[in-house]
Amino acid sequence: MSEDTLQAPEELGEDFLRDPYPVYARLRERGPVARILFNGMPMWLVVGYAAARAALAEPALLKDPDRGARVFAERTGAEHMEAPAERTLGERMLVEHMLNMDPPDHTRLRKLVGKAFTVRRTQALRPGIERVVGRLLDDVTDQGETDLLKALAYPLPLTVISDMIGVPEADQAVFGAWSNALTVAVRPEEMQQVADEMAAYLVTLIADKRANPGDDLVSDLIKVRDAGDRLSENELVSMVFQLLVAGYETTTHLIGNGVLALLRHPEQLAAVRADRSLLPGAVEEFCRYDNALHLSTLSITAEPVEIGGVAIPADEFVVVALGSANHDPERFPDPERFDIRREGGGHLAFGHGIHHCMGAPLARLQTEIAVGVLLDRFSRIEPAVAPEELRHETSLTRGLESLPVRLVR
Repeated sequence: MSEDTLQAPEELGEDFLRDPYPVYARLRERGPVARILFNGMPMWLVVGYAAARAALAEPALLKDPDRGARVFAERTGAEHMEAPAERTLGERMLVEHMLNMDPPDHTRLRKLVGKAFTVRRTQALRPGIERVVGRLLDDVTDQGETDLLKALAYPLPLTVISDMIGVPEADQAVFGAWSNALTVAVRPEEMQQVADEMAAYLVTLIADKRANPGDDLVSDLIKVRDAGDRLSENELVSMVFQLLVAGYETTTHLIGNGVLALLRHPEQLAAVRADRSLLPGAVEEFCRYDNALHLSTLSITAEPVEIGGVAIPADEFVVVALGSANHDPERFPDPERFDIRREGGGHLAFGHGIHHCMGAPLARLQTEIAVGVLLDRFSRIEPAVAPEELRHETSLTRGLESLPVRLVR
């Protein structure tokens, strides 16, 4: 076990936010785990593939926001967040969901939600997704040039997850605005205001579904039981919030990053256009090559732990760099090469272990349909701006700000 606890942490700055891959490569050369500063917070970044899989399954890495807040406050002098009993419903919604839970609470909730979030329900959405994609592309067919994020990649997953949850069409725009606001909010009071508004809406929505159940996920979540157990009101609010945010932003950026990869590799675009059986493999390569979820949510060590041969003390923050693991040459030969025929899976784009994304099949399905219909509709799809004009933003997610393209029928 190496004594890397004495390393001076490396600060990740603007170069990392713009393009993390060169930073990941440099860190991996030093070892599978690096000590870093990110947004001023010292933490450990797991960058190697094998170490990342191990970390994602390590029970000593806790999803414990309360413990994390206490440690952060002790080390920085920051104000400690409210105790659970003192939080507003919106604050509880942001904190008390499955991504921030460990067993046994996580096990209980995932088992209950899994009864409603089934493969059958996901596959049944295919015709509806195809109709939504067709309608969205109808609106831009004669425009010639369009921002593909604005026209397709944002509205598609928002519409799909809203329909799945049971949000009325008239409310979907404000629902999306809340989600976007939460991802860009800088000040805590801004985030709290948005969260409280969203939580109040969800309470009303759940009450309406309880009185008038329909064929939607919220109605199913209200009804699910296991040995007499069921979701509480707060758990329902937090679960619907998690499904919305996780199912919206990540799918948007998976579609955007995937289309951009095809545009930058025209021979690969031509191949999938000529042979649609390559499309499922192309989606897997989208996930590996430039996945939307680049960093795991924050964990904290419950005790001293060894990850990738590196000794990490108790009460240390740990983040798994999923994007780096997916480019580790020890797992993926020639990892910087985009290849829709790449053999095998194994990427960590949707995580690993108990926190593996339940919505992964839905994200894959939407991306496959979106790209397939796009190729059906247009004989040529070309970038409308120079590559250097495109800007990515990297935090937990990595996505384009816009994707201007020229569409030719």
